[in-house]
Amino acid sequence: MKQLMMIGFGAMAREVVALLPEELKLHWLVVPADSVEQVRPQVAAGVQVISEIDACNGTPDLVVECAGQGAIREHAEAVLSRGWDLGVISVGAFADSALLDRLQSAAVAGKAHIHALAGAIAGIDGLAAAKEGGLDEVVYCARKSPKSWKGSPAETLVDLDSITEPRVFYRGTAREAALLFPANANVAATIALAGVGMDDTRVELMADPGIERNQHLIRARGRFGEMKIELSGLPLESNPKTSTLAALSVVRACRHSTSALLI
Repeated sequence: MKQLMMIGFGAMAREVVALLPEELKLHWLVVPADSVEQVRPQVAAGVQVISEIDACNGTPDLVVECAGQGAIREHAEAVLSRGWDLGVISVGAFADSALLDRLQSAAVAGKAHIHALAGAIAGIDGLAAAKEGGLDEVVYCARKSPKSWKGSPAETLVDLDSITEPRVFYRGTAREAALLFPANANVAATIALAGVGMDDTRVELMADPGIERNQHLIRARGRFGEMKIELSGLPLESNPKTSTLAALSVVRACRHSTSALLI
């Protein structure tokens, strides 16, 4: 039986715990210090609820993060320096090149691996394979309803209350988009890491009053040919701000840690 450490215990983490493969057992749960006593009664007996990696009383076979970019900054270096593999869903944190350099150095020193999980988008395996032969262009377009952009810098770029047709309100690089629009940071950053990088991946953000679901589109061309990958995602029932597919990508990483056949 392999042992799992999970960072975070929000809607995504709870979905992952519910779908864990039988061969992997949750042993450690990392949450903020002021949440430890509240969370303890909510998990199975034998799960150690801690707020710092130093408090871990064993050696996880896998650590997965389901807690947001702040948790990556707070805990990832400590995990990797101990030689523990880390699955990251908040890939947008890697738009901070200094942070990514520190984590890669910690992983090398600890002989660990950082697994950037696909999250809310499909086709990352094909894009990463195409990169091996050379990519000429990668464009990512995120299309959401105007209400979904409320509370973001989009409000300063377009009148979200009055648009009546689809409107592209931002064009830029994946790095800039990840820093300006944290809600889209993870998908943009994952596509960039799989393809042509943070500064060469083009991002378009669109408000569309005619849709309800968030839509993601990847367009890429290179030596392999051309691809167009489109996804219309549903949120988790327990949290409308969390992608169901993102949670399932964490489950897949957990299953990979126990499976003899990897796809």
